[in-house]
Amino acid sequence: MNPSLLLAVGLALVWVGERIVESSTGRAALSGLGLGLVLAAVAMRVVRRRGPQGRVHRLLLALHGAVLGALLLYALQSDLFTRLTQASLESWSPKLAGALAVLWPAVLVCALLPTLLLELSFAAMARAPALEEGRLREALAAGLGLGFMVVLAVSLQYVATERDLKADLSYFRLSRPGEATVRLVGSLDEPLEVVLFFPPASDVGELVGEYFQELQAASPRLQVRRVDHALEPRLARELGVTGNGTVAVRKGARKELLQVGTELDKSRAQLRAMDSEVQKRVLQVGKARRTVYFTAGHGERTRDPSGGGDQRATVDILWRTLGEQNFEVRLLSAAEGLGQDVPRDAAAVFVVGPQRAFPPPEAEALAAYLRRGGRLFLALDPEPGLDFAELLKPLGVVLTPQRLAQERNTANLHPPPSLADRVNIGTRTFSSHPAATFLNRTNAAVLLAGAGGLEELPGHPAELVLDFVARSFPEAWNDANENFQFDPGGKETRKAWGLLVAVTRRAPGVPAAEEGRALVLSDSDGIADEVLPLLPGNQYLAMDGLKWLLGDEQLVGVTNTEVDVPLSRSRQQDSAWFYGTTFLAPLAVAGVGLLARRRVRRPERRGEGTT
Repeated sequence: MNPSLLLAVGLALVWVGERIVESSTGRAALSGLGLGLVLAAVAMRVVRRRGPQGRVHRLLLALHGAVLGALLLYALQSDLFTRLTQASLESWSPKLAGALAVLWPAVLVCALLPTLLLELSFAAMARAPALEEGRLREALAAGLGLGFMVVLAVSLQYVATERDLKADLSYFRLSRPGEATVRLVGSLDEPLEVVLFFPPASDVGELVGEYFQELQAASPRLQVRRVDHALEPRLARELGVTGNGTVAVRKGARKELLQVGTELDKSRAQLRAMDSEVQKRVLQVGKARRTVYFTAGHGERTRDPSGGGDQRATVDILWRTLGEQNFEVRLLSAAEGLGQDVPRDAAAVFVVGPQRAFPPPEAEALAAYLRRGGRLFLALDPEPGLDFAELLKPLGVVLTPQRLAQERNTANLHPPPSLADRVNIGTRTFSSHPAATFLNRTNAAVLLAGAGGLEELPGHPAELVLDFVARSFPEAWNDANENFQFDPGGKETRKAWGLLVAVTRRAPGVPAAEEGRALVLSDSDGIADEVLPLLPGNQYLAMDGLKWLLGDEQLVGVTNTEVDVPLSRSRQQDSAWFYGTTFLAPLAVAGVGLLARRRVRRPERRGEGTT
C-alpha cells in the first residue's frame, strides 16, 4: 500500500474527529485512529528507505515527519494539551499559543504539497530502469515553492483583514488664517460671535478650533466658543443650526452658517478652503451691505451672453465674487437714469468691455460722480477702435486703441499656436501701489489678452494723481497694422506701455475719505471668465484693486487656500488623449513587440542557412 495514501486517510480522520464529531468518545476514536495511520505511514517509509528506491523514500520520510510534527504542534495549542496537563498554554504564554496556531497549518501545507508532487513524479517513472533524480529534486522544489506561496498569500490576506487600515497619501493641510482675513477681523468695530458646533471627540472640531484660536488673536471683538449641538438645543434653534459640524457667525440679528462636517475624510475639501469661506461669512455679517452698478447699453460684457450676440467671455466670476464680498450688484443704463445722474447709493460703478462710445450726458454723469467722491472701474478694450476719450479725459488718461504685442512672455489660449498669440501678453512690472501688494510680494504674472496702451494725458488737472500700477515689458509694441510683427520706422513704438492706472482725485478741501478714485484697465479679457481663473496674479490684481477702489485697502492681503487647482484641457487636447491612449499606445506596443520578435528570429534563420 502507498504510505502517502495511508497518510492522507489518517489526516482526513483526524480532521473529522477534531472538526466535525462533537462527542468526546467519537473524537478520541477518530483522531486516535487517524494518528495511528499517520504513524504507520511514517513507519513504512522508514522500512523502505534502505531499498533500491531509498532516495525517494527518504525524501518522503522527511515530508511525512514534517506532517507528524505539524500534528504535534496542533496538539500543543489545542484543548488536548489542557486536558493532559491541567494547564492552558494560552494562559501560560498567549504569544506562544498564537504562534503555534499559525505555525502548524503552515508546516502542514509545506509538507503535503511537495509530497503530492513527489508522488506524481515518482509514479511517472515507476517502470523506468533508473530514477531521474533531477526530476525528483525539481518536483520537491516546486512543491516547497508552491507551499511557501500559499502560506504567504494566506498570511497577507489575514494581515489585510485584521489590520484593515486606510491611509490617505494625498496632500492635506488645513488652511490657516490669511492676511486678508486677519485684517478683516482686526477692522471690526463691533463684537462678532462665532459658535462652533462639534462633539467633544471630533478631529474636525479640533482643527476648526485651532483655526479660530489663531484668528481670535487678531481682535478682542471676535468671540469664539465651542458647544455640542445636543447640549445646546436652544442656542442651535436660535442660530438655525440642525446638527454638529456647523460654524455659525453672528453679529446682532445677522447670522451666516458654514457647514464643515464632523468626519475628517468627508470634510477635507471644506477644511482646505476654510479661510476663504470664513472671510465670506465675516464680510456678509460684519460689514454693511453696499451696492455697486455695472453699466449697460453700450455692448458691455454681461454675466450671460444675450441672445448669442456677444461671443466674448462673460464676467460671471467677477459678478459672483462681488456678491460674496457682501455687495449687491445692479445694472445701470440710460433706462435706470444714467443719463441724469449716478444713484446716490452707488459704492462703485463698473464699466466692463463697452463696444460703443458713451453719449455725452452719460459720460458727464460718470465724471460728476467721480468729482463728488465716487469710485469708477473702467475695463476698456482696443478692439472696437475707440479711444473712449469721453470717459478717460476727466481721468487724465489716454487709451491707444491698438493691441499691444510682444515676442516673449505670451500665452497660447486657443490652440494651435500662432503669431496671434503675441497679443496675449504677460507682465511682472508693477508699482508699489496697494492694488499690487500681492503681485509685488510673490512676483506673480498677469495675463492680458489683447490689451491697449494707457498713457498720461498731458496737461491734466493737478488734482488728479496717476499711478501706473502695471506696465508691459519694454519690448512690447502697439501693433498698428495687426500683422503681429514689429515694423520699425512706422507708427509702432516699443516701450513699457501702461496697462492699469490708478487715478485719485484730491480736490482742495475734500477729506481723504471722500476723494474720488478710479481704476482703468486696458483689457477687459483680463478679468473675464476665460482668463481670470487661470492665474492668481489676475485674481489678486482684480481683488486688491477693488479693495483699494472701495476704500478697503486695509483689507488687502492674501487669502490662504489649500484647494488643489483642477487640471483643465481643451476639447482638442481631450481628443488627443483619447485617440492616443485608445489607438496610438496599443499600436506602439505592438510595433515594439514585432520589432523585437524579428530581431530574435534573425539568428535562427542564419543558422538554418548555414546548415
